[in-house]
Amino acid sequence: MTRLANVSSSSLILAALCLLSAACSSCSEGHAAESAPRPSGQTWLTAAQATEAKLETQPAQQRELANVIAITGKLTFSDLEVAHVFSPVTGRVTAINAELGQRLKKGDSLAVIESPDLDLALANLQKADADLVAAKHNFDRQKELADAHAVSQHDFEAAQDDYNKAQAELRRSQQMMKILHAEGGSSGAFSLRTPVAGEVISRTVNPGMEVQGQYGGGGSAVELFTVGQLDPIWAIADVYEMDLSRVKVGDSVDVSVVSYPDRKFHGRIDWIAGALDPVSRTAKVRCTLANPDHLLRPEMYATVSVAGIGQRMLSLPRAAILHLGDQTLVFKDIGPSAGGLLRFQEVPVDVDEDIPGDFVHVKNGLAENDAVVTSGALLLTNQ
Repeated sequence: MTRLANVSSSSLILAALCLLSAACSSCSEGHAAESAPRPSGQTWLTAAQATEAKLETQPAQQRELANVIAITGKLTFSDLEVAHVFSPVTGRVTAINAELGQRLKKGDSLAVIESPDLDLALANLQKADADLVAAKHNFDRQKELADAHAVSQHDFEAAQDDYNKAQAELRRSQQMMKILHAEGGSSGAFSLRTPVAGEVISRTVNPGMEVQGQYGGGGSAVELFTVGQLDPIWAIADVYEMDLSRVKVGDSVDVSVVSYPDRKFHGRIDWIAGALDPVSRTAKVRCTLANPDHLLRPEMYATVSVAGIGQRMLSLPRAAILHLGDQTLVFKDIGPSAGGLLRFQEVPVDVDEDIPGDFVHVKNGLAENDAVVTSGALLLTNQ
């Protein structure tokens, strides 16, 4: 009995060893299969690893995205918020009352100009006033005589014409005094004033300089001051004829300038020209931008990105895009391996990331319904 029991026990041990050996052989073969060299750019994970990394995928799909048009332009003053100030009189500058960058109210003095034009205008006004009085006296006298039939009709009409001329001359002299902002007691000192509130942007005149008046007739008057508001400011850009149907008043824009390459200034289109430039075949587009920090300056060149009418195009969530060095890529889900591991392929893509919103346009690299990793993709680069 003891011998039989030993034989049975030995047989059971041998069978168990055979089963264990077969199992180990099977495991080794499976491990060898998963440990085979993997194609370049692929990452393999177990389901547990994918869950731990919180990987999420979404398919590339056709979506309606904003159609961004990039156009060039430059910045300029809002034309209702700027004044280019010339002197209406010829004379010599005796005082400067406004410095560069100084904030002014409408009507504040910019400079004082000593000018003979004021004395001449005052003398003309006084003469016109005296001539009107004399012409009035003569007209009244001639009218009385005409009523008494003691004077000819010719003399009466001549007196009436002289009176009308004297009235017209007085009005002309008064208008000239008004243009020159002169008062009746002027002593030849003309105060040049700003017609708008704002900041002194530029000044081209110094004390002692001789300036030419706008009304001198010589055509050599120069701008002495520029006064304006820098907030808001305009961006004026050119849209080609082929793109006109893609923009409209009210479209939002992002404006960038070389001085601040990492910053976008937001605004909206508030005017589109009603006619094209016959040479460039473009239409002017105006955008109004808030500029509270005065970072934007007139005459800066600008790139204006217009979010035009949307179009359907192949797109991905923006979160799927990775930038590694000079490469733009995504991780595409290419299905499980023979051993059940999840496989993700690194795929270079060409995308348009200037489109506003949560999605980007895929120009090249993917087909519709290709599933890509949208969450946790950065972890795959370290596998």
